Amino acid sequence: MSRKVHGSHTRIGKYEIGKTLGEGSFAKVKFAKNVDTGDSVAIKVLDKVQVLRHKMVEQIKREISTMKLIKHPNVIKLYEVMASKTKIYIVLEFVDGGELFDKIVNNGRLKEDEARRYFQQLINAVDYCHSRGVYHRDLKPENLLLDSYGVLKVSDFGLSALSQQVREDGLLHTACGTPNYVAPEVLKDKGYDGTTADIWSCGVILFVLMAGYLPFDESNLIALYEKIFRADFTCPSWFSSSAKKLIKRILDPNPLTRITIPEILENEWFKKGYRPPDFESEEDVNLDDVNAVFNESEEYLVTEKKEKPVSMNAFELISRSRGFSLENLFEKQMGLVKRETQFTSQFPANEIMSKIEETAKPLGFNVHKQNYKIKLRGDKTGRKGRLSVATEVFEVAPSLHLVELRKTGGDTLEFYKFYKSFSSGLKDVVWKSEAITEDASG
Repeated sequence: MSRKVHGSHTRIGKYEIGKTLGEGSFAKVKFAKNVDTGDSVAIKVLDKVQVLRHKMVEQIKREISTMKLIKHPNVIKLYEVMASKTKIYIVLEFVDGGELFDKIVNNGRLKEDEARRYFQQLINAVDYCHSRGVYHRDLKPENLLLDSYGVLKVSDFGLSALSQQVREDGLLHTACGTPNYVAPEVLKDKGYDGTTADIWSCGVILFVLMAGYLPFDESNLIALYEKIFRADFTCPSWFSSSAKKLIKRILDPNPLTRITIPEILENEWFKKGYRPPDFESEEDVNLDDVNAVFNESEEYLVTEKKEKPVSMNAFELISRSRGFSLENLFEKQMGLVKRETQFTSQFPANEIMSKIEETAKPLGFNVHKQNYKIKLRGDKTGRKGRLSVATEVFEVAPSLHLVELRKTGGDTLEFYKFYKSFSSGLKDVVWKSEAITEDASG
């Protein structure tokens, strides 16, 4: 039997947990609502055992404490930390404007002025965090979010330590992240400085914003690494000469001669139309919760409680969702590929599952089925790390299923390409209803 939508809700402390927004090797991110205030938040859920196994407690505790103290308009805020017996919950600001790169997928490359405005906000965020001793080390499109006003928010600052190690020499080790955005010294794993590595990633991001494609892109990983080591790239003709000069200074394969943030802040191209960040008034920050979580203090432990929500019938559910018809989902919004999407089907759940498997295999995906969930993983030799997609089938009424597709790894632009082929293969099982089509497009 497929999973029913109207089951029980999970409550952790004062938060009611909703759907999964994303998942990585170490953590899941869930949408949640603060029951007391009604505010939306994102909660990063870490497995305590993994954190302990990687001997990262001190580093994570330090980084979480620092992130709690960081209040910058271009950095996702960290509100509080909680723990149960088996998990650590990091409560973060939730932003609802999607990824910055959805704009490129949707409208193509950005004009130079617009790209510069986002780049200025990115450098402001990176500079501020570096000044507090926090490095990102995994800057890539998935970590650049927009709020509803179009303000850039960098996520996962300080939390990327979860996949990193610092050795006695004070340099970081272990290459991580999508190789396309990673500095050559990180790929060489000779130990590197988080400051210069972050600057390189910012340069790749700026290039992509203005070009609409990656500076280093090879289907073969060895060839890709060689291009990155040599910084072998060409700026397109439409870049202004001052933008080209700046990008060449940032994408310098030698971290010792690479441009620094103070130099970027003084650069003529960068300074055009520059607005310094607008800080909110500082309030006192309390670190009691961080100490309690990491000192294994029993009295502070929260429990996960299941609660029955008000059940919603299928048609209420459909009327509240904008993306239920195929036309709306796959054609009108072709550009607007979010990290997740959904459609309804009147086919039996096992037929939907078979159809998903049938469609994904020729596209070069390994299929792992478990109950009514399917994990699709791209071939190892994919262009930008492995693309992975999670799908799940829910029953909303006896003859109606809701299918959710969610990107869980890989590059956003790559996901978009996969999505176009995948969706055309699923046309047969998607429920087409004229009434809903009109409603969805309205």
